[in-house]
Amino acid sequence: MTYSLPYKRVLLKLSGEALMGDKNYGISPDTVAYMAQEIKNVHDLNIELAIVIGGGNIFRGVEASVKGMERASADYMGMLATTINALALQNSLERLNLQTRVQSAIEMKELAETYIRRKAIRHLEKGRIVIFAAGTGNPYFTTDTAAALRAIEIGAQVILKGTKVDGIYSSDPIKNKDAVKYQNISYIDIIKKGLKVMDTTAITLCMENNLPIIVFNIREPNSIRNILIGKEVGTKVTNNIN
Repeated sequence: MTYSLPYKRVLLKLSGEALMGDKNYGISPDTVAYMAQEIKNVHDLNIELAIVIGGGNIFRGVEASVKGMERASADYMGMLATTINALALQNSLERLNLQTRVQSAIEMKELAETYIRRKAIRHLEKGRIVIFAAGTGNPYFTTDTAAALRAIEIGAQVILKGTKVDGIYSSDPIKNKDAVKYQNISYIDIIKKGLKVMDTTAITLCMENNLPIIVFNIREPNSIRNILIGKEVGTKVTNNIN
């Protein structure tokens, strides 16, 4: 079947926790394999796909700094955790015969390419999946901000943010059964309402560059593919919701 695809180049943002499955820590091989198959379903549509992945399943810099570790050092450790996740995802994707490249914001040439914008774009044009690791390469910036930055740099048309819930709610739907789901919401309303979708720096970058964000449940099978063939899935964040 031929689809009229709304986006040609997309950036998928995954949290490190998305790789844990039912574990409390680390990487679940079955969950990574599931993610890889979901990504393959998107790649089969001939969509150019880049991925930014977090490291919270292994190490979270902010939490460590609260417990007394110096923040910059903690954040660098978190960047290394994202690289571990990137390599795990790359392995699963290559088991499905997908060509991938891991690009790191911190030089570690034995493991990954160093991030170069033009090279990343060229990989995408050749049909390779590019996984961006090590955040922005700077402490004090989250992987959400890295996702926004990389998406803008490579000319992605949308950020797809996979979460544990099926969109953005007025409050945490896991804790509050009366939370209201938004089908569409503006960047500025996210900031004003203090909704914990992405950090303020990431939201502001997207707002200033008019880059849409779609928040969806990554655990729902075919959710990424359904978004990219034009179905209404999750919550869409834009400048104008009218």
